[in-house]
Amino acid sequence: MLSRMPHTVWRLANGRSITLDRPRIMAILNLTPDSFHGASRVPSPSAAVEAARQAVGDGADALDLGGESTRPGAARVPAEEQIARVVPAVRAIRAAGGPLASVPISVDTTRAAVARAALDAGADAVNDVSAGEEDASMLRLVAERGAGVVLMHRLVPPDLDSYSDRYATEPTYADVVGEVAVFLAGRCRAAAQAGIHPDHVVLDPGLGFGKTVGQNAELMRGVGRLLALGPPVLCAASRKSFVGRLASPGVDTTPSERLSGSVALAVQQCLSGVRLFRVHDVREHAEALRAVWGVTAGG
Repeated sequence: MLSRMPHTVWRLANGRSITLDRPRIMAILNLTPDSFHGASRVPSPSAAVEAARQAVGDGADALDLGGESTRPGAARVPAEEQIARVVPAVRAIRAAGGPLASVPISVDTTRAAVARAALDAGADAVNDVSAGEEDASMLRLVAERGAGVVLMHRLVPPDLDSYSDRYATEPTYADVVGEVAVFLAGRCRAAAQAGIHPDHVVLDPGLGFGKTVGQNAELMRGVGRLLALGPPVLCAASRKSFVGRLASPGVDTTPSERLSGSVALAVQQCLSGVRLFRVHDVREHAEALRAVWGVTAGG
């Protein structure tokens, strides 16, 4: 049965917001040469405009642009290089006009300098996989700009992590859902202390970050405990390794083979109360989520 959430709005910079009265989609645009799913890579500002136009046409409610891969084992990218990748793309998308002039844009970075430059160029939110812990000035920046922010749980930075099905020594949790909830509650308090209004916060349990296949599945089953913290929760399972293991047990899959499992898990999370989804494949997710919403919410 569909879990119902109260009317919720994710408030962003520049007077923009996303009303989470139904499932909403954040399209992934990776301005990187090494992101784990090759089809998500956009090598230039002009390619970013075309990808953004396609995503919005397919049903995206927001765009998430990143200049540093967060796949396990990825090399760190200096802030200057991230800015050189992301800022021209944000400017080009805004300059394209039409729906792209106003579509919400988040920048996927843990560096305040990158976030500041992207916000100056026209972005509206920061998707910080360190939940503001890596750069002490990040939360203050978000508060000063009135930006939206995604706060994510992780155990270690991506360059020190492993894929969920390849750990030599598996991460240990006494209660993965409870420990993630405690961490995210603490980061909500840190955000509030920095001056960020609760309506500007989204929480991300960090699927695929420092969790085994089973731990990721447990987090998804227990997402109601995370929703109980108050802010909306982001599902970012798209094409990750644990999706392949759940969909095809015992089979080594590539990211290109994980679409069906990704869509299925998005539907499961929607039925559990999640309303925001960060995905590679906008059209397929939009169709599936509209269908389940049409049935469970009475059309």
